[in-house]
Amino acid sequence: MFGTSMGRAAAYAKVGTETGVSTADPHKLILMLFDGALVAIGTAAVALDSKDIQTKGNSISKAIEIILNGLKISLDMEAGGELSERLAALYDYMADRLLHANLHNSRPALDEVVGLLRELREAWAQIDGKAAGAA
Repeated sequence: MFGTSMGRAAAYAKVGTETGVSTADPHKLILMLFDGALVAIGTAAVALDSKDIQTKGNSISKAIEIILNGLKISLDMEAGGELSERLAALYDYMADRLLHANLHNSRPALDEVVGLLRELREAWAQIDGKAAGAA
């Protein structure tokens, strides 16, 4: 009725993600984008190591999509000023590094982007804690 256990698990995860997205505040949505990009890059790294070219390519494409059409698009260029401009440039750089990783099977390029995303995610998560403390 529900297919394989992997199919059921994927369906359950999708429902959980969709529910989380529909109920999340904007700050949480950005955290979810960071997490999604990190998971996609992690999947790409495993696929790279196991020489699974299709999964590597699909996962890197997903990470680029999240970075450019999620994180970068969410920037408020007017309100954010120079910071938003620098983040936009950093997101473009990350996308370029991911393309490089895909074309050249470069694990160091994947690791570099993971490091950058983790730092940004940590900073973003701290902003929420400070905002909650100030309220």
